[in-house]
Amino acid sequence: MFKLTRRQTIQTLLAAAPVAAVIDAFLIEPNLLSVTRREITLPQLPPELDGFTIAQLSDFHYKPEKDHDLMVKAVNAVNAENVDFIALTGDYVTEDSAVITPLMGHLSQLQSKHGIAATMGNHDGWTHSGDYYRKIFTKAGIPFLINQNTELNIKGTRLHIAGTDYVWLGSPDPAKTLKGIPANSPVIALVHEPDYFDTMRAIRDIDLQLSGHTHGGQCRVPLIGYAPVKVKYGENYVYGHYQEANSQLFISRGIGTSGMRVRFACAPEIAILTLRCAD
Repeated sequence: MFKLTRRQTIQTLLAAAPVAAVIDAFLIEPNLLSVTRREITLPQLPPELDGFTIAQLSDFHYKPEKDHDLMVKAVNAVNAENVDFIALTGDYVTEDSAVITPLMGHLSQLQSKHGIAATMGNHDGWTHSGDYYRKIFTKAGIPFLINQNTELNIKGTRLHIAGTDYVWLGSPDPAKTLKGIPANSPVIALVHEPDYFDTMRAIRDIDLQLSGHTHGGQCRVPLIGYAPVKVKYGENYVYGHYQEANSQLFISRGIGTSGMRVRFACAPEIAILTLRCAD
């Protein structure tokens, strides 16, 4: 029987590793939906909202011929969580605004206890007007926030949801977005591009901003989690949870891909965020 020496075995494994990485990145990981669970403490959160859960979905870049099964898994996974609220943080399409129609077939099936809200992504704005998307989402019963905010009333306790316009060539207006929200009322801001966090928190403390845009880097260096490629308005904050002074930010890796349909060490993600009060 032919036997490899230890050295030959190591050389064989090293030679095979790049091939395995390519197979994973192009064929496996783009379809490998993951669920990330985080608890985030918000100092201003009323005790009545302790344990409030948010499912965040972002960066769909929907391709009907390739992403149908992935979206079926995403919707089923979110609905199984029985969350309080669902946040959709933009980039529903890449270049063809018409794919929003089959994507809405999935998004309209999402279920939560206290509603859903959506906001614009830069790719959405580059392909069509905000009014175009607002009409489609509104028809599906999903508020579409563009420089607007809305109030959730949960057993007499208020929680404000605010959404800006997209930042990259869009017309975000943070003052208008946050207008009318009391200073002592907790606010969840939906802003597609994460680097706009610093602009938002200059207006007032943002209890939690939810963003996407970066895809978490889309391809990361394993183990250390470094993202070698960054995108405009996603250079300072790339993925995960950040805190600056009294404001916090969470960035999702998103579900879809832009450019080549490739992911490596950065699987598609649904984020399930549980809010906790300070005490």
